[in-house]
Amino acid sequence: MDAAISLDEAIDLTRTGDIWIFRGRSGPDRAIQTLTNSPVNHVGMSIVVEDMPPLMWHAELGRSLPDLWSGTFQRGVQLHDLRDAVTVWARRYGQRGWLRQIEPGVSKEMEDKALKTVARLDGTPFPSSAQLAWRWVRGRVPNVRLRGGQVNEATLETAYCAEVVAVTYEDMGLLPGGKQPNWYDPGRFWSGDDLELSAGFTLSNEIEVDIPAA
Repeated sequence: MDAAISLDEAIDLTRTGDIWIFRGRSGPDRAIQTLTNSPVNHVGMSIVVEDMPPLMWHAELGRSLPDLWSGTFQRGVQLHDLRDAVTVWARRYGQRGWLRQIEPGVSKEMEDKALKTVARLDGTPFPSSAQLAWRWVRGRVPNVRLRGGQVNEATLETAYCAEVVAVTYEDMGLLPGGKQPNWYDPGRFWSGDDLELSAGFTLSNEIEVDIPAA
């Protein structure tokens, strides 16, 4: 793996559609890693539009940062200042972070579709641990597909991080339709899983980000 880049460098590089993945050492982090057979336990997506600072679109149980879409502190699906979000995950939650860049860059139309998904899903509650485990198992039942091959919005009465990224990617045209949102987990967005994107898009290998201590 290449040498780590600084958080400042990563923020300067990131564009809408880039993936951020995280790995922690806590009990819940280890449980997710074991269950999904991957080295990561959290995933988010960059949204970088016009003159706004880069944003992180993800879902989490905590409410330590203001949601920039609603202007409130909330649990569940959230839009955060990216620098603040990555720093919280590193310092408060003890996570290492990596950046995966979407190649080629997405279009303005794709960015608009991502923002429409933000408007639709922001504030969706985070599932309980029991719901999370059950949905993960159900997502691996073979040959389960949604009618018409599209994500059913009703399945997102609650949502966890990988579902949020997957649904947003599908809305942007970056993922083919046909899979339940709960088929996706953080490990699907790790390079070792070979997630196939649509329309010739790919994700780079992980670039480790050196996040400064407090």
